Amino acid sequence: MASKGHQAPPPGEGGRRSLSVRLRTALGRSAASQRWLTRQLNDPYVVAAKAQGWRSRAAFKLIELDDRYHLIRKGARVVDLGAAPGGWSQVAVRRGAGQVLGLDLLAIDTVPGANFLVGDFNDADMPARLQALLGGPADLVLSDMAPNTTGHTATDHLRIMALAELALEFACQVLTPGGTFMAKVFQGGAERELLEPLKRRFATVRHAKPAASRKESSELYVLATGFRK
Repeated sequence: MASKGHQAPPPGEGGRRSLSVRLRTALGRSAASQRWLTRQLNDPYVVAAKAQGWRSRAAFKLIELDDRYHLIRKGARVVDLGAAPGGWSQVAVRRGAGQVLGLDLLAIDTVPGANFLVGDFNDADMPARLQALLGGPADLVLSDMAPNTTGHTATDHLRIMALAELALEFACQVLTPGGTFMAKVFQGGAERELLEPLKRRFATVRHAKPAASRKESSELYVLATGFRK
């Protein structure tokens, strides 16, 4: 059940549509573009995100994971890596985080209660800059980042794992003892390279796949709690 004031689309009635919505015209659109638009029009989470004022359907992923694991504590300092378009930062603010700082290579429209910084989290001075802006170490580092896909499953898996490893390295520089790290990964065979350092640095490590993740997607989230500084 979603927390009070944070409504999520029901999986049954009122959630999925019984009738498929079709594009009115395909003029000037590629086949891939037509498929993407048709999927968006028939996605209950896309419809619910628009109705409830969320920046993207991805907000429901964090809502579900927070309901399940209580990631966002009242007054917490939260860093949102790859924050564009700002949906996860919205969730963190509305769920009571004290400070929310989103970082992305792209500029992000203002979200009341959150601050956004345009930059690369891999920059050597970024951990110190973020902690200065937050006024101390972070309690929670979130990463919903994913590289552009190539269509080659093995290559895409290796690329997102490499990105998750970089996000972990960053998190270890900014987290407070006992803090939490969560990042998107793809299911595959190279996860040991990420899980081993996670288990060394955190008390508990688990995988989770929220209902808002599309069934055909191989994405899931790795969640690590109890950071050992």
